[in-house]
Amino acid sequence: MPDTSVDILVIGAGPTGLGAAKRLKQINGPSWLIIDSNETPGGLASTDVTKEGFLYDVGGHVIFSHYKYFDDCIDEALPREDDWYTHQRISYVRCKNLWVPYPFQNNISMLPKEEQVKCMDGMIDAALEARVANTKPKDFDDWIVRMMGTGIADLFMRPYNFKVWAVPTTKMQCQWLGERVAAPDLKTVTKNVILQRTAGNWGPNATFRFPARGGTGGIWIAVADTLPQKNTRFGEHGTVTKVDADKKIVHLQDGKTIGYERLITTMAVDSLVEHMGDEELINLSKGLYYSSTHVIGVGIRGERPERIGDKCWLYFPEDDCPFYRATIFSNYSPNNQPPKSAKLPTLQLANGSRRNSMQPKEGPYWSIMLEVSESSMKPVDEKNLLKDCIQGLLNTEMLKATDEIVSTYHRRFDHGYPTPSLEREGVLKVLLPKLQEKGIYSRGRFGSWRYEVGNQDHSFMLGVEAADNIVNGAAELTLNYPDFVNSRQNNERRLVEGMQLLGQKTMSQKQTNGNVVVGRRMTGGKAELGGRLETSSMRDGEKVDVHVENSQALHSR
Repeated sequence: MPDTSVDILVIGAGPTGLGAAKRLKQINGPSWLIIDSNETPGGLASTDVTKEGFLYDVGGHVIFSHYKYFDDCIDEALPREDDWYTHQRISYVRCKNLWVPYPFQNNISMLPKEEQVKCMDGMIDAALEARVANTKPKDFDDWIVRMMGTGIADLFMRPYNFKVWAVPTTKMQCQWLGERVAAPDLKTVTKNVILQRTAGNWGPNATFRFPARGGTGGIWIAVADTLPQKNTRFGEHGTVTKVDADKKIVHLQDGKTIGYERLITTMAVDSLVEHMGDEELINLSKGLYYSSTHVIGVGIRGERPERIGDKCWLYFPEDDCPFYRATIFSNYSPNNQPPKSAKLPTLQLANGSRRNSMQPKEGPYWSIMLEVSESSMKPVDEKNLLKDCIQGLLNTEMLKATDEIVSTYHRRFDHGYPTPSLEREGVLKVLLPKLQEKGIYSRGRFGSWRYEVGNQDHSFMLGVEAADNIVNGAAELTLNYPDFVNSRQNNERRLVEGMQLLGQKTMSQKQTNGNVVVGRRMTGGKAELGGRLETSSMRDGEKVDVHVENSQALHSR
């Protein structure tokens, strides 16, 4: 017998696990518990603080959303106007010693004439080819060439994406793209080249929010604080050592065991099946690929230089620096770095020369956060990476030789990016259903391994929708129809007017679409949907009808 038993156990207190817990608290029906091996919630959306007082997120995170429920939850956690800063994205690509506005493919008017000609030639060829093409792109590289031509492919898309993913574009599929990559409009690009104009902001993160205090991790600490403490177990006593799927028992590092009816786990799915000891699923998971991420932070004394200005994040496709992206993290919030009055010694000058004095001095301070990918196809000299990144900042004119570095940071994350490889969908279509047959919902950035729904809002809603599926059989749209949820504002769920309107709190087993799920009895019968939205989405190249309840709440009768 397990030491503790719950209806629904949630493993992981990152955005996905917290989304599941938040929804289960709101439903107020099944018994539940959320556990995590870290004392501080946040997972891959957490924030570290250096001893000097500089904050660095686990990679580049900003808040923009496709879901009202997500907005409701973070606004409840951080409700005051001064909890947030709102920014217009100011983003550039470093190319040919120039800053080209993002997205690159819409702003080739900023390139030298010779490069403009190569890019335009390629785009025209691609447009002509598209008129007669009768097959779909076979991989990401093929998609790039068909959409943008060989000029942009060679100058930016191929080298940049290799630096991000640490695998060649020929080894990646293209179904994940959706809103992630802007497709250039040939007529608009041509006009901009002739008139020497730049294109306007594009994409869902053209405007974004960032927390005033605590970095991105501060959001998730605040969300976790809205959960009942009796339903959380964070720290060493929440560390999972084994998942016994047959007995539905999770074993913890302190020797305790937890029984469950359904398990929502946000562990990386390759790690999950290892913890299960299931050889069939372990072999299956070997078809999934990922890259590791190094996050490098550099804190600098001095006023923010004019050359940096109010830039947000910057892309680096060329080989004069190891990083693919730089974020001016001090621009997001003045609390991301120490106050001006803080006295810090200089560690070194940017050119590597020794500091002139050990004497601590006041600021002001600003900071840069860098990201570097690593894989077997793209090894990294970890020992010298910080030094190489500082040299890259000099090479790209982000730093000057005499800039005073007062703080550095380096952390490696083994699972950084889930690769949308050619083999991915073939694995997931078998692996995730096999786990679900065992009562295990593997969800999240690495739980369900779909990068296209791996942002914070997506990850949170993967947990919310898993809880809803378990309790009442609701469709998991974010997991199964990424293009659909990314193409609209998803307003069906709300935090205040929601599932708490459903009736009694007792648990029952009910049959839904041929699968046994844990459900709640609802007063007087089933939930009424306040209208339907019918549309179509694409999944693996096939048209799929998607039906969504178009209501602010599910009402019980």
